Amino acid sequence: MKFIELKNKRAEKVGCKISERNRSIVKYYTEYTEFTEEEVVDEFLLNLLDNKKFLKCVEGKRYNKRILAQLFDTEDDANLALLTNNLP
Repeated sequence: MKFIELKNKRAEKVGCKISERNRSIVKYYTEYTEFTEEEVVDEFLLNLLDNKKFLKCVEGKRYNKRILAQLFDTEDDANLALLTNNLP
């Protein structure tokens, strides 16, 4: 089980288009959890870091340490992911 962490103070507004189905999923999930849409989407996107194939792809990129540092909370977590291809 993953616990919800404190809100990220460095959040910024991002514009994107999503399907009507996905908007409905977010809408009803926010009603269920009583979180805002932004909080639900933000928390869900963090689950993408569980994808080992994605981390392997990042590992093969140039400047991968900088990318991992952006994706993880701390540089130590990013180095651990790079070395072991596992989540911290």
